[in-house]
Amino acid sequence: MEQQTILVVEDHEDVREALRDCLEAEGWAVREAQDAAGMMQQIEAGGIDLVTLDLGLGADDGLALARVMRRRSNIPVIFITGHGQPLDRVRGLEAGADDYIVKPFDTREVAIRVRRVLDGYRARNVPLDRLRIDHSSIDLRQGVIEHRDGRREDLTGTEAKLLELFLSRPAQVLSRDDINRALHGRDWSPYDRTIDTHIARLRRKIEPSDDANRMIRSVRGVGYVFTGQIT
Repeated sequence: MEQQTILVVEDHEDVREALRDCLEAEGWAVREAQDAAGMMQQIEAGGIDLVTLDLGLGADDGLALARVMRRRSNIPVIFITGHGQPLDRVRGLEAGADDYIVKPFDTREVAIRVRRVLDGYRARNVPLDRLRIDHSSIDLRQGVIEHRDGRREDLTGTEAKLLELFLSRPAQVLSRDDINRALHGRDWSPYDRTIDTHIARLRRKIEPSDDANRMIRSVRGVGYVFTGQIT
């Protein structure tokens, strides 16, 4: 497999160095930037597979940078920042981040999360006519799920479309607006519980009964994320 490249965007040299050492030890190539201009220059040069981004870059706003990136490219973004309040996390995920890590961080956790996000993006290219998630076989074209124990579940059109959305963006938090636009072409209303109903029905068809093995997990105040293993 071709070596993947991580862009570390951080204005503190010691943090950049710690991240570089951690990521290079895991086999990734690393580029660095300390401000918005350097980040955009690296992205425009191409070859970036994932960006780690600090929320506070001196005069630059990390949230605004993430939104600009999301409009221009599909490169995954992980915030690594000292802003650790729940609202900060929500804002980061709403800005398009794929994950959010609070400083001080454990370099082993950073490596695990980077690998998970990269694996999720790679899985987007899996053909949708026949694939496996955990221990179930799914044919989205036919709208059928076959479980290892022999059970067979038929998906409604909406459920199949919803599952396809999750499988195309694994490990990425989807807001209710994201989901509603994909399903119905409009933003979500806070008074509309339809999405939660669809999620509950889909969970019953694809997941075991215990919460510990949830494949579609709730992200409080934001939406949902698919964490199942796709093969």
